Amino acid sequence: MTVAQIPLWLDCDPGHDDVFAILLAAYHPRLKLLGISSVFGNAPVEKTTQNAASVLTAIGKQHEIPLHVGLAKALERPAIHAPDIHGESGLDGTDLLPVPDVAPSAVPAVDAMAAALRAQPPNTAWLVATGSLTNVGALFRAHPDLAAHIKGLSIMGGSFGDNFSDAPLGVVDGRARIGNITPYAEFNIIIDPEAAAECFGNPVLARKMTVVPLDLSHQVLATSKVHQMLLHGRGGVGKVAPDAAADTGKTTLRTMLVELLYFFSKTYADVFGITEGPPLHDPLAVAAVLAGTPDEIAFHDWDAERSEAPRYDERFDVSVTTVGVFEDAQAGKAETGRTIATLLPRGQPGVRIPRSMDVAKFWDVIEDCTERADAVNAANGRK
Repeated sequence: MTVAQIPLWLDCDPGHDDVFAILLAAYHPRLKLLGISSVFGNAPVEKTTQNAASVLTAIGKQHEIPLHVGLAKALERPAIHAPDIHGESGLDGTDLLPVPDVAPSAVPAVDAMAAALRAQPPNTAWLVATGSLTNVGALFRAHPDLAAHIKGLSIMGGSFGDNFSDAPLGVVDGRARIGNITPYAEFNIIIDPEAAAECFGNPVLARKMTVVPLDLSHQVLATSKVHQMLLHGRGGVGKVAPDAAADTGKTTLRTMLVELLYFFSKTYADVFGITEGPPLHDPLAVAAVLAGTPDEIAFHDWDAERSEAPRYDERFDVSVTTVGVFEDAQAGKAETGRTIATLLPRGQPGVRIPRSMDVAKFWDVIEDCTERADAVNAANGRK
């Protein structure tokens, strides 16, 4: 039976959690991954491009999904990276990433994104961004008509706090915070606040946007139980060792995935005091695209304890603080990159910001995609 697929383009900066975004986008049968573009962020763009090529090779999709190099710095600011969270390579923590068996295209990312999205029928294609919104901002600057053409823009970025959800947002130096990289800002937004502000400020685009903030992603933790499933599959035998990187999964891919998670979990525990497991931010922006299909993973736009009754789908206006510089924001002297959500009147279109989701189903779907990748690797002679 043929499954009606959703075309999407993935713009990312691999990045440990981006690996799972690529896996989900490439192997969910409901999704048709048109291409991948790299962008600076978790590491310089040269490294995030290399990482994306390596991940595509690891999951057996290197000859099917085109890869394009994106921008190396923000639209208006110098580049900022995150070696303290993702390591110098952007994907520290494993030696199992293969040498890429694919080279990125010579076509620049913004040109490739525009061509791929425009080639789809109107109101069908999604753009998913799991890094800075630099490539996305450049795309809509150069091709403003695409805002009306696409079905939606789903991003991982921002953090709202103020009891938006019950997720722990983290503690640094004994002080609770809203953001991760600064007291008020989430990393993907602050490294290019102008690009984010332009997206949220575009009235055509904003009503098509879905945002996965830290308030949601911090509910989706890669716990030891998740490690166990990823290593051994559903019902697999074996226990995750205290040093999970030393445990061997039933395939090389599974061992690699858990080694990456172990590195990510250690940095999150050390830096933010979140010890149950690292949040898996980026694949949630891919999962949100499945809304309204038979394969939907439930994202909840209303909360019984926090939202106004009767139940309805909340929508928001989102603004981004662009005043200030990164160094002052990191020191707590400015709120640069802060995202502020204002609830809109019932029924008014705006930005979708889910407050919670079906976490168990999400992990089941990730396991499904891992099984499909294992099967492709096995058919290609990779263990």
